[in-house]
Amino acid sequence: MTKVLVVEDDPGILRTVADNLRFEQYEVITATDGETAYALHQRERPDLIVLDLMLPRMSGLELCRKLRMQDVQVPVLMLTARSEEADRVRGLDMGGDDYVTKPFSVAELMARIRALLRRATPAPGQPATLKFGQVEVDFGRYEARRGGRAVEMTRKEFAVLRFLASREDTVVTRDELLNRVWGVESYPVTRTVDNHVSSLRAKLEPDPARPVHIQTVHGVGYKFVSGRPA
Repeated sequence: MTKVLVVEDDPGILRTVADNLRFEQYEVITATDGETAYALHQRERPDLIVLDLMLPRMSGLELCRKLRMQDVQVPVLMLTARSEEADRVRGLDMGGDDYVTKPFSVAELMARIRALLRRATPAPGQPATLKFGQVEVDFGRYEARRGGRAVEMTRKEFAVLRFLASREDTVVTRDELLNRVWGVESYPVTRTVDNHVSSLRAKLEPDPARPVHIQTVHGVGYKFVSGRPA
């Protein structure tokens, strides 16, 4: 049974989210503060976290950042009353996978949870491993090496690279990346995609200023080129 950790300090919202998840046959564990949520994650290893950002004893942003720094790749759906673009971008850049502002529709929330869990399972045709230049990537283990040395990458960076690689030598638009990596119901601004591509280049390209493998197609999007002989 899929296990979901719900972290929310508002009792009414916590009960509503937990009850609806249980109705849809998810196993649910709950916490009302960040420190308890972290301890529960370490013990229970949930498949997904629904995380309020404004929490006592460690904010949701701090919790998400801590998990990502420990290379925890569990999908995180963030809940918050904040609706400004800067807050959405900050939450995504801290490692969140999706973002819902309060008040929210329960039906929409459940749809986003289902979408996140689907995206956590590789689609047919997406590579399990990837080699190009001096880079080796194991997407199943979320491990990357360049020249034999480990490279730290976020879950979203792995997802962007994997999708680009699955469409090798084909131009992928920013909108398509937003749809396939962040989900059609997510609305990060397009510079979020650009930031992730820039980060990938810095970590994987021999010369990030002159990328060989993750190329820009101006006015359209990006293209992955392995450089292998045809």
